[in-house]
Amino acid sequence: MARQPKPKSTAPKTKSRTKRAPASKPAAPAKPGPKTKSKTTTKAKTATKAKTATKAKPAVRTKTASQSKPATKAKPATKAKSAAKVRSKTTKPSTPKAPAKASKVKPIELYYWPTPNGWKVSIFLEEAKIPYEVVYIDITKGDQFARNFLAISPNNRMPAIVDPTGPSNKPISVFESGAILQYLGEKTGKFYPKQFRRRTEVNEWVFWQMGGLGPMAGQAHHFRQYAPQFQPEKAIVYGAERYTNEVNRLYGVLDKRLKGRDFICGTYSIADMAIFPWILPWQNQGQEIDDFPNLKAWFERLRARPAVERGYRLGRERRENVTKEDQERARKILFNQRAR
Repeated sequence: MARQPKPKSTAPKTKSRTKRAPASKPAAPAKPGPKTKSKTTTKAKTATKAKTATKAKPAVRTKTASQSKPATKAKPATKAKSAAKVRSKTTKPSTPKAPAKASKVKPIELYYWPTPNGWKVSIFLEEAKIPYEVVYIDITKGDQFARNFLAISPNNRMPAIVDPTGPSNKPISVFESGAILQYLGEKTGKFYPKQFRRRTEVNEWVFWQMGGLGPMAGQAHHFRQYAPQFQPEKAIVYGAERYTNEVNRLYGVLDKRLKGRDFICGTYSIADMAIFPWILPWQNQGQEIDDFPNLKAWFERLRARPAVERGYRLGRERRENVTKEDQERARKILFNQRAR
């Protein structure tokens, strides 16, 4: 299990100035007062701090499913600062009286495979700059049915996360991509509005994706790509047309929503992160993105975001290196499942 060292970061830069007292009248001598640091000394110290400051990036560590099994419970982590500051390893005190101690924070564990549902969470983690550790759940080999993973995700589906510093600073596991986005949005205060009306609007579109676009696009993928190898031709044609048309209808809904908007709910949010990955494979869904100009402009806007691209590329090489034998085994594992 290869681990990368945690990134360093520094405290925010501050610039202090010492105000000079107004000049006293010549007739009255000035009373001696407390000594103040000179302006040049303060600037020199600020410059020294600026040289040592480095921009931190989220630490991404990876595990392979064959080398490590998902743990059923995460060990409690040491008390951490707010999620927005967990990347800070050390902070310099403002006074020399009590130097701050280094805070060790365990990264979030992401149980992941590069699919649209997995991309939702990796994109958020990259956008929010949250340190995380990747545990690949290779669905072509049946890793999702491992007993330890089922303790985290009882629906035997990835993605799932384990946050060592959850509520009350205790570990918590979360499954289902939409629930994970909401959890991370609440925890970090990012990409998830606090104002009730705006948050409700974001929730509407997250659930629109979870209950509509995702399942319908998934069925379109199935009948257009996989079903021809297993089902009679007549059934294939009906299924392919049925779900291709429904995805087309949903694209139209989204296109109208995006008219005059840069993002689905006005500002960039988890709604955009939830929907974007299911538009990425538009060609496999039998769609023509040029037919939806507002959607296309939004799609290109998100694709240009560096964090979105990093989240999308995470583990991509693993999916691209899947062999035909792996694909055949995956189909037997994934299709026609029944209760276990």
